[in-house]
Amino acid sequence: MQVLIDNFDRLLEAFLTTFRLFLVAGGLSLVFGTILAGMRVGPIDVLSKAAAFYVTVFRNTPLLVLLLLVVFGFPKLDINLGYFWMNILALTMYTSTFVCEALRSGVNSIPLGQAEAARSVGLGFTQTMQNVVLPQAFRAVVPPLASVLIALTKNTSLCSVFGMAEATALMKGLLNDNTSQLWWIFGGIALGYIVIVELISTVAGLLERHWRIA
Repeated sequence: MQVLIDNFDRLLEAFLTTFRLFLVAGGLSLVFGTILAGMRVGPIDVLSKAAAFYVTVFRNTPLLVLLLLVVFGFPKLDINLGYFWMNILALTMYTSTFVCEALRSGVNSIPLGQAEAARSVGLGFTQTMQNVVLPQAFRAVVPPLASVLIALTKNTSLCSVFGMAEATALMKGLLNDNTSQLWWIFGGIALGYIVIVELISTVAGLLERHWRIA
């Protein structure tokens, strides 16, 4: 227990780094995943196939491989974004594919008559998606999107290998210096992750109840 008390400031800083990775990558993944979903269900065949190809490739590529390609490959191309943004880029490239597929399933659950009614009053594809289809799709996929974001939280642990002093990196350091307090260190780090996961679940539950009432 003493090791957690003595290193509380380091623990707080490490989990703030983890939370920043989650927030930024999660926000970008939601935006890019929504764009991919729109491309996949859209009427333009080239864009639909391009989005499907992207999702197939990046969803089935291990995140560790993407991190390796971005963190070590970009500097070879004279692209230096800094460790934080290179990790964010890899996380976004990977997570956005799962957001896309979750949203696509939500879009497919909307009755076809909704889109036909929107088109009958003169709305184009973009307006129909923005004002009619996507709001309903988001309501339908809150639980799977929450699962995707929870998985993202866990995936940030891989960033410890690529220059990020987040929670998992701190755990490794503490274990090396305090082998006799292994279970306290494991327990403290696990509790921090549980808090983040519970926060995501709580927000998702509140959104789901709000939209159900609305």
